[in-house]
Amino acid sequence: MDKRLYRSRKERMIAGVCGGLAQYFEVDPVIVRIIALVLLFAGPGFPVYIILWLIIPNEPVAEK
Repeated sequence: MDKRLYRSRKERMIAGVCGGLAQYFEVDPVIVRIIALVLLFAGPGFPVYIILWLIIPNEPVAEK
């Protein structure tokens, strides 16, 4: 299976970046969101999030 990083459509709060990272690394999205919040207040979280939002593609829509 080809494992690719996408912004999540299912686990989306704002842009799906944290949900997509959680799916890629197979961890709970809450953990990724907590890490993102810590980085937001203690470091370069906001610019990194915006950059990831721009470069990570949306998850493809599953065909029925």
